[in-house]
Amino acid sequence: MTATPVSGPDKILLSHGEGGKRSHDLIGRVIARHFANPVLSNFFDSGLLGRIDGEIAFTTDGHVVTPAFFPGGDIGRLAVCGAVNDLAVCGAKGLAISCGLVLEEGFPIETLERVLMSMRDAAAEAGVFVACGDTKVVEKGKGDGIFINTAAIGVMAPGWRPSYEAVRPGDRILLSGTMGDHYIAVLVARQGLSVTAPVLSDMAPLGGLLLPAVERFGKGIRIMRDPTRGGVGVTLNEIATSAKARFVLDEERLPVRESVRGVCEILGFDPLYLANEGKALLIVDASAAEDVLVSLREHPLGREAAIVGEVAEGSPGVRMRTLAGGLRAVDYPVGDQLPRIC
Repeated sequence: MTATPVSGPDKILLSHGEGGKRSHDLIGRVIARHFANPVLSNFFDSGLLGRIDGEIAFTTDGHVVTPAFFPGGDIGRLAVCGAVNDLAVCGAKGLAISCGLVLEEGFPIETLERVLMSMRDAAAEAGVFVACGDTKVVEKGKGDGIFINTAAIGVMAPGWRPSYEAVRPGDRILLSGTMGDHYIAVLVARQGLSVTAPVLSDMAPLGGLLLPAVERFGKGIRIMRDPTRGGVGVTLNEIATSAKARFVLDEERLPVRESVRGVCEILGFDPLYLANEGKALLIVDASAAEDVLVSLREHPLGREAAIVGEVAEGSPGVRMRTLAGGLRAVDYPVGDQLPRIC
């Protein structure tokens, strides 16, 4: 779908950020019209959401990525999914999000429209609406085209709360799908790499996958996290530190697409540390693990879910049983796998 042309400058000007008529036109005629809803249309200084019943979850996230469009997504969809997924892994159903834009002078209005339409569609898919927003313009050369900040608010599922303290030896580690798809998709687009099989970003809103499992299995699910920047390896180390637990992964069970594996072998990357934007890690009671796995696989986003390890006795940290039969440490990486994607 293409945007309906709006009369006026075809690129972002500094005057779009100065609070005058051009600012008013940009917000009202370009940005807000993509998110039309009764809360936003009032243009109050805050979005008035009305009375909300239940425990509130609230998160915020900043989004920068080059290029802004890549196979499987773009910065607009990323901004929505990144926010609502932080709610979903805490067991919260998203209600509303904010849209904070930082635009660089010279950024094409047509490209902005494409990003906004992508945000609109992702918000509808996630079942949330844009309740408020803000727009700033920086001088040419002092930005990267477009940065987006999204904050999201949601309501917790009754009777469930993530708990590091509940993690205990014998629990199973579940991963909802393949590792590294998002990172490799962005890298391929940025570097113009030629790959035999296409690699698409996995970005997707996870509420529809995770919340039914939380409602069904309750405290049988100890903790959930989305392994974004730093991937599965970093996220598991963070959980292990907070839970004071020892995790042992099984390399043979870790799901990786062959196309992603091939790029990693060429460039020397470890898929464990590559960013994902549509996957979740779950620490689950052993007695419920197989049932949770079946539940995840019934959803389109969880068809490649797998039990990839367990919680073991011993000092906190992450280890992995290798294909060769050994046991190696999975630690925090020192620095970044280069080049960074965001």
